Amino acid sequence: MIIVPLLGLLIGQKTGLGIWLGASLAVLGMFLLSVGEGFQVASGDWLQLAGAFVWGVHVLLVGFFAGRHDPLRLAAVQFVTCAVISLLLAVIFEEIQLDAIIAAGPAILYGGLFGVAIGFTLQVVAQKDAIASHAAIILSLEAVFAAIAGAWLLGESLALRGYFGCALMFSGMLLAQLWPKKPAPLAH
Repeated sequence: MIIVPLLGLLIGQKTGLGIWLGASLAVLGMFLLSVGEGFQVASGDWLQLAGAFVWGVHVLLVGFFAGRHDPLRLAAVQFVTCAVISLLLAVIFEEIQLDAIIAAGPAILYGGLFGVAIGFTLQVVAQKDAIASHAAIILSLEAVFAAIAGAWLLGESLALRGYFGCALMFSGMLLAQLWPKKPAPLAH
């Protein structure tokens, strides 16, 4: 969330106060949602931070290219590129077993269809007309909806701190979206 506006500064993008405040609230909310007892950060969270930088670059690149190219074609290029790179890495680093692929087939198809084909296509289409920082904050709500779905569908529960984090993330998204803009001049 906060990485996208920070990276945007490096390439000359201006970011308004509403986005900074909204992203800061969302980061605080994510912290409260993610940290364990005693507010400890797990060692794997450093990998998540590295992944967040890669994701931030992705959101900025999608924002740049979606306004200049057909979003559906851009999404298709993303899918093919990701598939080829993933297949190459699997051939190099993984033991490929047909039985395992067949057993995981439903999960692979579900994730590929809903998570990738539909989700990322909608992201590209939406980012055609959206500010990258807004998109990043909205996309961060994935954690909020995952927590809600986990509670609803799997019977999981959050500590009060986690629910407060969800509320802060949602508030940050609203603040970034609804921060007062300069009023448009009246037409006479």
